[in-house]
Amino acid sequence: MQIDPSVVAAFTPTGKLRASINLGNPILANKDPESGEPFGVSIDLARAFASKLRVELELIVFDTAGKSVEAVGEDRADFGFFAVDPLRGEKIAFTAPYVLIEGFYLVREHSSIKTNEAVDVPGNRVAVGKGSAYDLFLTRELKRASIVRAPSSQAVVQTFLEQNLEVAAGVKQQLEADAGKTTGLRLLGERFMVIAQAMGTPKSRGHAAAAALAEFVEEMKTSGFVADALRRHKIAGAGVAPSVR
Repeated sequence: MQIDPSVVAAFTPTGKLRASINLGNPILANKDPESGEPFGVSIDLARAFASKLRVELELIVFDTAGKSVEAVGEDRADFGFFAVDPLRGEKIAFTAPYVLIEGFYLVREHSSIKTNEAVDVPGNRVAVGKGSAYDLFLTRELKRASIVRAPSSQAVVQTFLEQNLEVAAGVKQQLEADAGKTTGLRLLGERFMVIAQAMGTPKSRGHAAAAALAEFVEEMKTSGFVADALRRHKIAGAGVAPSVR
């Protein structure tokens, strides 16, 4: 994959390649408790892209998806890692997905809610991370249940418990980890959505830049880089998205 100098310039208006990193999705990014440094699949991809462009990488780290999206949409970062969503696509040019992640519902053990269909009824309140892919999706899909927005994806189960809500929604692995700290919780038996995680750059950078990023993602999938990163970081419950080549 050869990168034209004009494309490199489009990605690096400040002289560095600024990657927007969202710590709200533990499948893709986490923070080392000792060093405080971010690590994960998205960081590996960010470094590989910087290496491809032969430029210095700067990681701009956020605690929520919404803040990460805003940074790219407002040209405060040069690219990022997001769940594909039409609303986000107004300002961001997405690649094809590189990873597919499952979204699940969490309820109390004694809850009468047994199926996904039983969630969307009057009186049910669903906790979601503000600005997350689940928030955007469920805002469109839920017609009778109401949505309660937690400050971040990490705070969803805490909000669910503190406000005595009926349902929590989020990344399966995050919900499982949080549920493991509290007795009397269970996941429903099937996912309510599959989240397509892609890379994206501001549309203002032009078609050539968007095309180069899209080509990079396909290369990372077909070469086995993404699959290796998922194994290296011991990520379960997420899979490499199919190539679109």
